[in-house]
Amino acid sequence: MRRKETFATSGPRISLRMFAGWDLTAALLDRPDLMEQAYLRGVPMGGQLRRRADDASPGFLIMALKDEQGANLDRVQVIKGWVDADGRSHEKVFDVLASGGREIDQQTGSFPPVGNTVDLGAASYENTIGTASLLAYWEDPEFDPALEAFYYSRVLEIPTPRWSTYDAVKLGIEPMEPATIQERAIGSPIWYSPIRY
Repeated sequence: MRRKETFATSGPRISLRMFAGWDLTAALLDRPDLMEQAYLRGVPMGGQLRRRADDASPGFLIMALKDEQGANLDRVQVIKGWVDADGRSHEKVFDVLASGGREIDQQTGSFPPVGNTVDLGAASYENTIGTASLLAYWEDPEFDPALEAFYYSRVLEIPTPRWSTYDAVKLGIEPMEPATIQERAIGSPIWYSPIRY
């Protein structure tokens, strides 16, 4: 908690971690000592990253693990926030990795939906889509070394019934819309500062 290396969830016990640094690469994803290397070469969520002399874009490692008793995972995203040279604040969501080998739609910049196995009549779902874990490497395609920014990760579950849908089934009434939800976890941000080392 003191290091601010924390995350929150909307309910399920999803686990989420993110690291950023200039010495992080996609090749680290295959190493058995991934966690040790991530701490050696980067900063964890809650940390601060300072500008490097060569103005390179940092790499990000994101690790997500489903709740052991919960729904499978749909996708990992990175949310970036920054203030431009005119003082206007911006926020953008980047889809990073999705289950099922889905690829980003070039027109929308997002992954297609994971699908939906929810049975509204029984307030149940099947873990036949999604995945138990997601491990991703990402670089910001719009990185500007001169602007302060923050980055935080988010992981989404596959659709599941909302609590109001469980109640509706018990009461024998129609569930209210939306009847399903994608539970999620959100990590502490990593702050980028344009001040050089």
